[in-house]
Amino acid sequence: MDRAQKEKVVEELGQIFESSGVVVVAHYEGLTVAEMQDLRGRARANQTSVRVAKNRLAKIALEGKPCASIADFLTGMTVLTFSEDPVAAAKVAEDFAKGNQKFQILGGAMGPNALDRAGVESVSKMPSREELIASIVGCIGAPASNIAGAIGAPASNIASILSTIEDKAAA
Repeated sequence: MDRAQKEKVVEELGQIFESSGVVVVAHYEGLTVAEMQDLRGRARANQTSVRVAKNRLAKIALEGKPCASIADFLTGMTVLTFSEDPVAAAKVAEDFAKGNQKFQILGGAMGPNALDRAGVESVSKMPSREELIASIVGCIGAPASNIAGAIGAPASNIASILSTIEDKAAA
């Protein structure tokens, strides 16, 4: 790789480190091509990306970035899993690590916060952004539906009482 290509890679990695909600670093030594393709496929399905980069270039790209704390994890054969969603990359990495012993999560960063192995696991168990939005909308909508039910209840009760009286009169 010549100097221009290295500069381009450092710039791309710098953008990744700045814009990502979470970055997970893992060792992938011993994974087959098919297993890496499986990881990339899972990542793509969850709006997450996977990137293998030279550790030295990644460390240069980390200088001055919020997630600079992950520089210590960049030794050996490392792969970066990242996403804008602060939970998606951690979920993909944890899910893949459960089924593959060769994929070992080292840690990561969530913005300026460093995550160790247990931290990545904790983040992966959190609800995603979409799940949180759905639960908030559900909480906001629940009182309105309860009010509508309460308003409509007396009318339906009166209708059922009249129906019962009518049935008794007909009998």
